[in-house]
Amino acid sequence: MPRPTAAPVALAFALGLVALVTLGFALGPSDPLPERTPAELLPDLDQEAPSRLVVQEVTRAGRRIVRLGFASAVTNVGAGPLIVDGRRRTLRAGPMRADQLIRRADGSIRTVTGVAALRYVRSADHAHWHLVPFERYELRPVGANRPAARDGKTGFCLGDRYEAKSEPAGKPDEMVFRGRCGLRSPHLLAVRQGISVGYGDDYDPNLEGQYVEVTDLPAGRYVLVHTVNGERRLLESDHSNNAASLLLQLGWRGGKAELETLRVCAASAQCSAPR
Repeated sequence: MPRPTAAPVALAFALGLVALVTLGFALGPSDPLPERTPAELLPDLDQEAPSRLVVQEVTRAGRRIVRLGFASAVTNVGAGPLIVDGRRRTLRAGPMRADQLIRRADGSIRTVTGVAALRYVRSADHAHWHLVPFERYELRPVGANRPAARDGKTGFCLGDRYEAKSEPAGKPDEMVFRGRCGLRSPHLLAVRQGISVGYGDDYDPNLEGQYVEVTDLPAGRYVLVHTVNGERRLLESDHSNNAASLLLQLGWRGGKAELETLRVCAASAQCSAPR
């Protein structure tokens, strides 16, 4: 068998060297690796159970109306604040578009546009800009799938109104969102509101729709359900704590409503009778 000559071997080596050099130019001498997106510090909206139930009677157009009023509260137990920016270009635009600002670990901000709206709401004693939707209320008969009554809530002016019982990491030493959401200022083009980590927003009974009407409801057991971010428009880290409820007994005596709280279910929209 004839011995191979050196020429083919040298040619193969040269071609391989050219290929490596070409590949090196294609990749670049030190192409950087793709940068990782900084972690997002999302809020976590924890719905508190309904509290401070009251019965209120009002007269509207000569008709007697019975309301079940209640307090509500939502606490931010997440890693970052809930920040909502409302903006509109002109006064003729009407409601503001509400954008959510999400803080990142490196201090940067990501904006999620159009998560909700801000509307200027005039109440009996004041007027300011409300976020809608945010929190809703339903009264459900025990064992029924459809609510017997829903709230007429006009929205929320979010802020740091109280401190949470826990001390989550990232909680500021002082309240950040202290504003009144553009109180008596329908001419504004921008409004910011939110809830800091470790703080919450609450509303008193019967204030701006903090009730459901029970005028024509029969006596019986009902579940009062409070739900925050039910449509999941706001980005948050956990949806499992977005509903809370209580089981109550509604009765009538001499045309007057009577209430009895039977059970509080702080972490569920379901609230059955205790065994």
